[in-house]
Amino acid sequence: MAQTNAKPHCQTCPSRGDSVFCDLVGEELAQLDAHKISNNYKKGQTLFFQGNPPFGIFCVNQGKIKISHTGQDGKESILRIASDGDILGHRSLFSEQYYSATATALEDCTVCFIDKKFILKEIEQCPSVAVNIISQLSKEVGVANDRIVAMSQKNVRERLAELLLVLKETFGKKVDGKWHLDIKLSREEMASMIGVANETLIRFISELKDEGFIEQKGKTIIISNEKGLIDFANIPY
Repeated sequence: MAQTNAKPHCQTCPSRGDSVFCDLVGEELAQLDAHKISNNYKKGQTLFFQGNPPFGIFCVNQGKIKISHTGQDGKESILRIASDGDILGHRSLFSEQYYSATATALEDCTVCFIDKKFILKEIEQCPSVAVNIISQLSKEVGVANDRIVAMSQKNVRERLAELLLVLKETFGKKVDGKWHLDIKLSREEMASMIGVANETLIRFISELKDEGFIEQKGKTIIISNEKGLIDFANIPY
């Protein structure tokens, strides 16, 4: 069960600049702060379940959350990883459909919830919020399209290289000239993101390590040859 938290305040939220509410100031921001509910989630806790109706949107204050879909065969596919400033549940809310995926905390998180009535009112009164939500939805569609292309046209090695580069863009931290992926994904979770068996993923990770493209420190993957991964991924950078 998530624990309700009285803070953080929107005015001092470190993720506000990356959220759809980044343009709100003054009374508009104060109203958002008054209507939101902040919850703490432990690693492994679920924010919402696939098949349930939406009652609002979630805005990530801090932490990483996986959005996954479970097929009829019971197999989980990770659709994306949300992090600081991202919103969740918006597509289902605005399309008036049940959640098509489940959101689960990958680490301890703080997430704010904004109910449907208030967010719809906010969109009417603050066009910038509507524009920013449309922008995020457009980016998500673009990512989904790229993933479909990758699944249909790229081999496993190319898909793995592209996944590591995508994770680098969002979660990478450069240390001594190398990118450290600041996200703890299990091998099963990474395998589901590129549509391969766990054993296949492990084999190709070992190959990339043996060839000097990546390193591993504990559970952290380190990109030591970014240019090489870009070449393998066949994507323009």
